[in-house]
Amino acid sequence: MHKGTTIKRELRQAADAAEDATNSRALELFARAGFAASGVLHFLVGLIAIRLATGGSGSADFSGAVSELASQPAGPFLLWGSFAACAALAIWQASDAIFDYGHLPTKEKVGKKLKAAAQALVFAGLALTLASFAMGTGSGADNQKSASDLTISLMKAPGGVALLVLVGVGIAVTGVIYGIRGIKKSFEKHLMMPSDPRARTAVTVLGVTGYVAKGIVLFLTGLLIAIATLRAHPEESTGLDGGLKALRDQPFGVYLLAAVGAGLICYGIYMVVRARLAKMNL
Repeated sequence: MHKGTTIKRELRQAADAAEDATNSRALELFARAGFAASGVLHFLVGLIAIRLATGGSGSADFSGAVSELASQPAGPFLLWGSFAACAALAIWQASDAIFDYGHLPTKEKVGKKLKAAAQALVFAGLALTLASFAMGTGSGADNQKSASDLTISLMKAPGGVALLVLVGVGIAVTGVIYGIRGIKKSFEKHLMMPSDPRARTAVTVLGVTGYVAKGIVLFLTGLLIAIATLRAHPEESTGLDGGLKALRDQPFGVYLLAAVGAGLICYGIYMVVRARLAKMNL
């Protein structure tokens, strides 16, 4: 009995130490920088989307954005710095999922923990992409091929088709949620809004425009995954880049793609602003 009590106490102390470490000021600063790094990547995806709309070429996804980042004079520094920032934000979100929201009602607590866990996975994915490019092992074409190969592998697995359809639907639903969040301005509750009315208006406009644009992109991406799976054409499941290029091929698609690109640029700027204004401890 005494031994079991000791083990429980030591585990609790270790958990408390881990929570203290993940709530440190240093990690918070790096985590805030993660929002800014994500903003820069969204900004670059928006620029690539506009380039595609005007007849140019490129990969309109995060691998394409990271390629653009790597091509800058300070490319390696930018890649490793962005990697550290996104990794820190992934750790911060994972800490929220594990340690926080215990005071909330069960339903709300579970929802917030799941959201934090999902955000941790997103930023961890960005960090891995940045690291692969920083080490010279990543490319936009490889990432798109990997997405198609993963889709093919899952479709061959038992229940894989149903799982992929559910993933596509889930991403599409997430897109709808993002759009609603933008229209309802519910993102403002996560910010320490500036006191100056003009600054508040600017942040709100960037947030609304950005969230709606990202919502459209996520909706198209999820829809493309689901349709490609149901049609048994996994090679068409090319993620964000495929969704935006599919939009370009629709009637008036060039104009729609340019508008979405401009919206993603707004979202990128909003995320950079969020790095300064975010409420990190909710």
